[in-house]
Amino acid sequence: MDSEHGGGYGQYGGGTRVVDGLRFAVRAVAYAVVAGLALIVIATVASVLGPTLALDLYTPAVAAWWTVFTAVVVQAVPFLLLGTVVSAAIAAFVPEKVFTRLLPRNQALAVPIAGAAGVVLPGCECASVPVAGSLMRRGVAPAAALAFLLSAPAINPVVLVATSIAFPGQPDMVLGRLVASLATSVIMGWLWARFGRDEWLRKPTSAGGASDSGWRGFLPGLQHDFLHAGGFLVLGAGAAATFNIVVPRSVLDVFTGSPWLSVLLLAVLAVVLCVCSEADAFVAASLSGFSPTARLAFMVVGPMVDLKLFALQAGTFGRSFAVRFSSATWVVAVASSVVVGWWLL
Repeated sequence: MDSEHGGGYGQYGGGTRVVDGLRFAVRAVAYAVVAGLALIVIATVASVLGPTLALDLYTPAVAAWWTVFTAVVVQAVPFLLLGTVVSAAIAAFVPEKVFTRLLPRNQALAVPIAGAAGVVLPGCECASVPVAGSLMRRGVAPAAALAFLLSAPAINPVVLVATSIAFPGQPDMVLGRLVASLATSVIMGWLWARFGRDEWLRKPTSAGGASDSGWRGFLPGLQHDFLHAGGFLVLGAGAAATFNIVVPRSVLDVFTGSPWLSVLLLAVLAVVLCVCSEADAFVAASLSGFSPTARLAFMVVGPMVDLKLFALQAGTFGRSFAVRFSSATWVVAVASSVVVGWWLL
């Protein structure tokens, strides 16, 4: 009788897990539907009330600002939602041991493989830092984990498709972003393998409790990533629109007239704006007064070095690491953008 009851409990337990899985799946679909409806409402209100508000204020600059802001947000949000869905799914359903099995022990070989893995394993830059820390805890060489940290948010399919939409008829811009971003991640991985010191990097220790996986981890991850990245998108779109309208043309001419100054300006702007990688191509496309190489630098630097990433790296790997790694990454990303821009653009 006890064994029968035990088997019954096992069956009920299995049934409970199935019901829980279905419940979380329904919640995930419902959340996606609600998010989509909210985006439609936002886009409708923005397109209808924005021009009306601008006319009421009798300010052409306000109308121009609202046009740029709405265009950036409406175009970027679908890719942002898709990117966060994929990122949350990977975090919830892909076992971490997959990475350790695929990467060779030799760091020189592991670095380019880890960098190229960003093409098929997309994730936002906010998620790349904890993923890299988790890989290090599982025994992956820091150089390889750092290469993946840089490449995953920069060259994944969602980002590349978004770039092709933001720059229609310009496949060279998509290819340039892929080559420059991958080159930066691999070079930084090799540099760390050669010159990095253990005392610079505070390797993360295991957390007190295991993170949720499956549907229990998917929905909270989706909610967090979408709301977090969406907030930065709105701020970035507002900053880009303000930059286009407020900064006098005479000031821009000082930078746009010099290819070097324009690249450096947008490389610094990428650090400050903190735009999500799934949306930064639309912001870059709106900066039409700058050269293609400068806008390429904006898209290469942003997913690898910005203020929120610096804070995440400092909290995960230590301030000493964040200062050194972010500074070196910025220099390498700018240099890669200039070389690839000269070659392709």
